Amino acid sequence: MPDLGPAEWFTWAEEQGWGDGLPTVAPTEDLVEAMLAGLAGGVPDDVPELGPLPPSRLVPGLRAIAANAVMAGCRPVDLPVVLAALQGLQHEAYNLHGSLATTHPCAPMVLVSGPARGRLGMNSGVNCFGQGTRANAVVGRAVSLTLLNIGGARPGTMDRSTQGSPAKYTFCFAENTDDSPWEPFSVRRGFAADDSVVTVMAAEPPHNINDHGSTTGEEILTTVAGTMAQSGSNNVYVRGPHLLVLGPEHAATLHRDGWTVEAIRHHLWERARIPLDRVSESNHRQFADWGIKPDGDAYTVSTGPDQLHVLVAGGPGKHSAWIPSFGSTEAVSVRVPGG
Repeated sequence: MPDLGPAEWFTWAEEQGWGDGLPTVAPTEDLVEAMLAGLAGGVPDDVPELGPLPPSRLVPGLRAIAANAVMAGCRPVDLPVVLAALQGLQHEAYNLHGSLATTHPCAPMVLVSGPARGRLGMNSGVNCFGQGTRANAVVGRAVSLTLLNIGGARPGTMDRSTQGSPAKYTFCFAENTDDSPWEPFSVRRGFAADDSVVTVMAAEPPHNINDHGSTTGEEILTTVAGTMAQSGSNNVYVRGPHLLVLGPEHAATLHRDGWTVEAIRHHLWERARIPLDRVSESNHRQFADWGIKPDGDAYTVSTGPDQLHVLVAGGPGKHSAWIPSFGSTEAVSVRVPGG
């Protein structure tokens, strides 16, 4: 790599086909070494050996991943979370190849639960999906850069997304367990409370759920169900997982009224239905070709309540978010190496 200043490096890297269009940090030997040194006590025993990344089929070594983390602006403390996210992406159920090649605008969503949230200074509260927090920005970006620079998933070649989305730059946030009235999402996934856990899913950006008027939990869920009942969502006919990310105020109202996570999932499975007259005749035929039949006078969203994952994130305000998926994917949860 030539010895270049920051501006010259950015131009040179783009000419090599590296990067996402935003400025990157030059991955010099000393910065890569410092990144690897962040793995306390050397490389933990539970650091995964990753397989080949599509479409290049190159196997990413630890140094190559560290170099992409440097380019993204990561600190050494961020690297274990990046590694866990990449491990989750390589799980067969995630369907990395399909999610990279699709015309759908999905991006690798990275959700962090457990002690790593505090260790990295991740944002789980106000504007947790947005700008302003280094850890959220650089962890998601390091994952995306690895898929670009090592996997070769470049827009217009392998990445065939019709329009894409800003989430393809970075899509990383943390679970707000401090303001959640329920057990942490990671614990409900089978992990210990002191485990740091990363959950990945090929997802659309968040869809806002604005409900300032409802005063009961059931009323809030009426608004949520209406947001989820979208005829243009992949969840209708490709099926797959989706997330309900409740803001703390909506979560508090639901908990006050006795709603458990399981009750929310089952209620929304019954309520989030798409009337037949909101689906075109041609789509009725296509859905039938895919084996998707209406339930009475409406289509369901996904295959059952178990595919809706519920957690709390965000700050004050009467907003929540629904995050639909690519459909042909799963939410995969992985323990962060080193704890």
